[in-house]
Amino acid sequence: MADINLDRIDLQILDRLQNEGRVTNVELANSVGLTAPPCLRRMRALEDSGVITAYHAAIDPAKMGYTITVFAMVSLKSQAETDLQAFEEYVDQLPEVRECYMLNGEIDFMLKIVAKDLQEFQSFLTRKLTSAPNVGSIKTSLTIRSAKNLPGVPIL
Repeated sequence: MADINLDRIDLQILDRLQNEGRVTNVELANSVGLTAPPCLRRMRALEDSGVITAYHAAIDPAKMGYTITVFAMVSLKSQAETDLQAFEEYVDQLPEVRECYMLNGEIDFMLKIVAKDLQEFQSFLTRKLTSAPNVGSIKTSLTIRSAKNLPGVPIL
């Protein structure tokens, strides 16, 4: 996206929205030194250009009963593009998989998985993940705690 020119005000808008997505347009405009209409136009332009991709609420997994977070490193038997895409499409259908990254190196994919407890995770692992087509091996690491979890990217 090198063709997008973001000025200081655009960066301030992005920073505020990334850290406090529920701010009203009037509050946002005041905080960046604009009136509401030009601020809204800038927000729409950032959305239309694809810089802002979505709005969502950050939800505490534990309060929803998801007490287990696991990172799974998955190696496939074949790295043909069709096999990689098939795996991505498969995990896209698994709601327990919250993030999926294709990696360079020994491991093909890293998945972030949530579960309500260890028994639920074990069932997910044996019934859905290890039995997925083309899966060669899986290494899992159970998280102990999260020391940092920031959305987005550094802006200012």
